[in-house]
Amino acid sequence: MKYPVSSSLRHKGKAIDLDAAREVITLLGSNGEPMGNLSWDFVIDQILAYRKPPTSREPRNEPRVALTFRVKYKTPEGHRFEGRAGGIGGGGLFIESHSPLTVGTKLALEFSLPENPAEWLPAKGVIAWVCPKADQYTFSPGMGVRFTEINPDIRARVLELVKSIQTVAQPA
Repeated sequence: MKYPVSSSLRHKGKAIDLDAAREVITLLGSNGEPMGNLSWDFVIDQILAYRKPPTSREPRNEPRVALTFRVKYKTPEGHRFEGRAGGIGGGGLFIESHSPLTVGTKLALEFSLPENPAEWLPAKGVIAWVCPKADQYTFSPGMGVRFTEINPDIRARVLELVKSIQTVAQPA
């Protein structure tokens, strides 16, 4: 079901398309072209994040950092991709892609952290949100992947890496 945006001066002429079957919200440009989409899970999480006390501005439950590393991923249909991730946290990672997959797509992942680029770490995830072009939040187009399965030891390594980078990035 499509809803035109008419009262927002910044976004007048665009439309919101709600797909109840896929549980996806798509932003359509003034020409009807898809500009990006989000899963209902992600939208609900964002709404609930703003209900938290004002002391927490972070919408995610897990800390994350911008970090470039290699990632391989495979869809349930067997399509294989290799690319670059642009960030990671305990809850997931961001895969840079000029052709992001659809929100809700399940992925089998392998990623290598900079501390040991020859070691591939497995995980499973689902695409939670898509950024079809660079915007004020990301420098690259791509897709946010939420981990659905990750070995607790690998997750602990990711969290330790995030913590070490955050510690180094803090001013003295």
